[in-house]
Amino acid sequence: MIIGLTGSIASGKSTVAKMIESYGLPIVDADLVARQVVEPGTPTLKKIAEAFGPEVIAHDGSMDRAKVGSIIFHDEEMRKTLNSIIHPAIREEMLRQRDELMSYGEKNIFMDIPLLFESKLEHFVEKIIVVSVNKEVQLQRLMERNGFTEDEANARIASQIPVKEKEQLADAVIHNNGTLEDTAIQLQNILYEWNVLK
Repeated sequence: MIIGLTGSIASGKSTVAKMIESYGLPIVDADLVARQVVEPGTPTLKKIAEAFGPEVIAHDGSMDRAKVGSIIFHDEEMRKTLNSIIHPAIREEMLRQRDELMSYGEKNIFMDIPLLFESKLEHFVEKIIVVSVNKEVQLQRLMERNGFTEDEANARIASQIPVKEKEQLADAVIHNNGTLEDTAIQLQNILYEWNVLK
């Protein structure tokens, strides 16, 4: 079974991903793939250099994220250009990793995709776990973790589909407002119920 793991910003999805890994279950991590596809020498990075100019490549051959960030922050068209280069590459690599794990005989594979619903990638997976958190906890975590003001944190939260809507679209929800132990128990129950753990 291919299981999607998603949540909202500061919901604790990464914590749940670590718990899944501790069971020895394989995870394809969208954030990690996003970094892999723009590593020095990759076709994706070459396309970015062609679109943005050679100055976005740092001396060590890697993408100068700060430079690219400042360009797309001020230019909506360039942001779309960047996404049109990176997103297909990420999707292709995620599916390649998923298929490779399947070819090794893995029965259950998790795909950790932060913007699963926003990117309309539900068709990549068969079941979806949403890590949910209430607004107060989410706001607090985001401000502490990223050093955001309340307004900045609220703006980040507002840019994503509300967590309540994601819950409606999920096959299972982990409520991550309490202790780590509480979260671990919820995860374990889902994995047993779906026969991922026996």
